[in-house]
Amino acid sequence: MTRTLLSEAEGYALLAAHKIPVPNHSLTTTPEDAVRAAGAIGYPVVMKVVSPEIIHKSDVGGVKTGIGSADAVRAAFTQIRDSAHSRAPDARITGILVEQQLPPGLELIIGGKIDPAFGRILTVGLGGKMVELLRDVSLRVLPVSDDEINDMVGELKGYPLITGYRDEPPRDKKALVRIIRSAADLFLSDLTLSEFDINPLVLYGDGACAVDARFYREDREVPRETQSSAGMDNSLLDISSIAVVGASQDPGKIGYAICRNLLTFPGSLYPVNPKSPMILGRQAYPDLASLPEKVDLAVIAIPAAGVPGVIEEAGKKKIPLSIIISSGFREGGGEGRNLEEDILAIAQRHGMRIMGPNCLGLMLPHKGINTTFDPVSPRPGRIAFISQSGAIITTIVDWSLPEDIGFSSVISVGNQADLTFEDFIRFAGDDPQTRSIILYIEQIRFGKRFMDVVRRVSLTKPVVAIKSGASRLGQRAASSHTGSLAGSYDVYMAAFRQAGVIPARSIREAFQAAELLSSEGYPRGTRAIVITNAGGFAVLSSDYAERFGIEMVEFPPDLVSELDAVLPANWSRANPIDMVGDSSADRFARTFDIMIRRQDLWDIAFIVAVPSAISDPIRVANEIVRFSRHTHKMIVGCMIGGDSMKTPLRILRDSRIPNFPDLEDAFRTVGNICQHKCSSGFPGCRHG
Repeated sequence: MTRTLLSEAEGYALLAAHKIPVPNHSLTTTPEDAVRAAGAIGYPVVMKVVSPEIIHKSDVGGVKTGIGSADAVRAAFTQIRDSAHSRAPDARITGILVEQQLPPGLELIIGGKIDPAFGRILTVGLGGKMVELLRDVSLRVLPVSDDEINDMVGELKGYPLITGYRDEPPRDKKALVRIIRSAADLFLSDLTLSEFDINPLVLYGDGACAVDARFYREDREVPRETQSSAGMDNSLLDISSIAVVGASQDPGKIGYAICRNLLTFPGSLYPVNPKSPMILGRQAYPDLASLPEKVDLAVIAIPAAGVPGVIEEAGKKKIPLSIIISSGFREGGGEGRNLEEDILAIAQRHGMRIMGPNCLGLMLPHKGINTTFDPVSPRPGRIAFISQSGAIITTIVDWSLPEDIGFSSVISVGNQADLTFEDFIRFAGDDPQTRSIILYIEQIRFGKRFMDVVRRVSLTKPVVAIKSGASRLGQRAASSHTGSLAGSYDVYMAAFRQAGVIPARSIREAFQAAELLSSEGYPRGTRAIVITNAGGFAVLSSDYAERFGIEMVEFPPDLVSELDAVLPANWSRANPIDMVGDSSADRFARTFDIMIRRQDLWDIAFIVAVPSAISDPIRVANEIVRFSRHTHKMIVGCMIGGDSMKTPLRILRDSRIPNFPDLEDAFRTVGNICQHKCSSGFPGCRHG
C-alpha cells in the first residue's frame, strides 16, 4: 500500500463533511493571495506551511500566529516559506494555509490508528504541544458506544479541567462527546484512512473547534480482520488414545520425556518410532498407518522437515487432532513460515485440527494427560493456564507444586497456526473443572475474535492476563501523536478492559487474582471491612485500601454498639476492627457472627491474623472457614507469620480460601479485580 498525508485543507474538508467544526481557512500560494484570504477571514489569523513531507510544522518554523495586518501577512508568508525550505530542503511546499485565529480554550486530542492485532483504535486525551509529555490519554478498540466515549473522557486525569477546575469555567462536554462520536464514525466508515489525529481540538464553554488535523490515507482500503478458522469442537479434548510420533528410548530426547509423562495416562498410548520395537515398556509402531486403531490425538516431536509427511499420514488415518511440539516454523521466518503454511493446508484438506507448532503441548490433570516434556506434572485444580511461552509453563508448573496450586488445564498455544488462544479460552469457559483462567500473552493474532470470545467467557468465569512487552524500548517511532501515544501494550490494555479481562503485572499477581476469584467469585462492590488482632496492620489496611480504590465501610452506631458487647473497651471502635493483641479465636468468632448478620453493609472482608500467645492460629483458621461458609461475600485470608501458620494455611487451602502472606498484595489484588470488573460494566458490580 502507498500512504499519503492529506493536506490540512483536505483534512479540514473531511472533518467539516462529518460535522466537526473547523476554523475559516484558505489555501494560498502567493503573499498577495494570503493577504486577500486574511482580509476575508478577518484578523488576527494563523499561517501554516502545507507540505506532504512536513509532518510537524512547528519544527521547521512553519507556523505563525497572531498576525494582525496585511504587511504582517506578507512577512509571515516569506518567513514560513524560507524557513521551511531551509530546514526541510527536500520538502515539496504546496502552499501556505491562512486560517482564523481562535480564542484560547482547553486543548484536547482525538486520534485513530490501526493496530495489527485489534484493528481500528480511538484515542482521546489532553492535547497541544505537550501531548507526548503529559500522556494523559484514554484508548478504546472501535467500535465504541456513547457510554464508552463518556467513560473515556471521564478517565482522563485532566477531566476536572472539563467539568470546571478552581476558577476555570466548565467546558462543553456534550460537544466534546459528539465530536468524538463523529471522529470515530469517520474512521470506521472510511477504510482508506489508516491514521489520524486532531490536535488540538479546542474546547470552549460552548462548542469546540478542530484547529489542526492530520490524516493518512492508503491507496486502497485497509481490510478488516477476517475469521481465523472454524471454532474448535471441545470434544477434541475428550482424549482416550494417544500416539507419540518421535517417541524414544533415549532419556535425552523430547520423545522420551513425553512418553514418560503419558505412562500414567488411563487410555491407550502408542509410541511411534521405526527403529524401536519397544519404548518404556510399551509396544512401538513404525508409523501412524500401522497403529491398530484410529487414535484421538497425535503428538509430534520430530524435526520440522518431517512434520508435513506425518500430518499427511495422520490425515489419512483420520486422526482429528495433532499437537506439533517441533520448532522451526513461522517463528524462524523464511522457509519455516512456508513449512507452517504447508502443514496447515494438509491438515485443512483432511479436516484435522492442529495445536502449535512450536508449542509445549497440553496438560489435563483431571484426565491424567500430560503431552509435554516438562519433567513434572501439575496437580488437578480449578485454574486453566493458557500460555504462549513453554518456558513460562514449565516454571509455573514447578512452582505450583510446593505452593499446592492445581490446574484444570495447562495449554501451550505455540504459533497458533490453526487453534488459537480464543479456541482454548472458549474450551476453558465451557469446562466444568475450570473456575478461573490465566493467560500469558505475547501476541494476539485475531484481536476482534479474541475480544468477542473473552467478553462472553468473562461474564461467568474470571479471565486474568499477563501481557509481555510493556517496555517502550525498541518500539518504532511513530509519525503522528496518536501513533506515539497508542503503543501496542496500551492497546492491549484497552482491549482487555473492553473485553472484561483483568490485567496482571506479574505471574504472582495473576495467580493471586485467579485463586481468589476461583474461590470467592467477584465481589458485588468495593465496600470492605477489616478484622484483625494487629494494630499496625489495621493502620496499613486503611492506607492500602485508599491506594487501591477499596472503600472502607463506616460503621453505623448500632453496629458499633453490637461490637462493643463482644470486644474489649480499647478496640478501635471503627473499621478496620482492631480487636487488640490479646484476641482469642473466640473473639474472632464473635466478631464474625455479627458480620454474618450484617452482610448488607459490606462486600469484602479482609481477615488479618498474626501469631500471639493468646490466639490459637489453628482455631482462628477454622473460624475463618466457618465465616466463609456462612456468607455470600468475598473473604480474603491474611494469616501472616512463619512456622506457626503452616497448619492454619493448610486448613484455609483445603477449604479453598486463598491466603495472602503480604497484606499489600491482598489489597492490590482485590483493588485490581474491583477496578477492572466495575469499569468493564460487570453485572452487579457497584460502588458503595
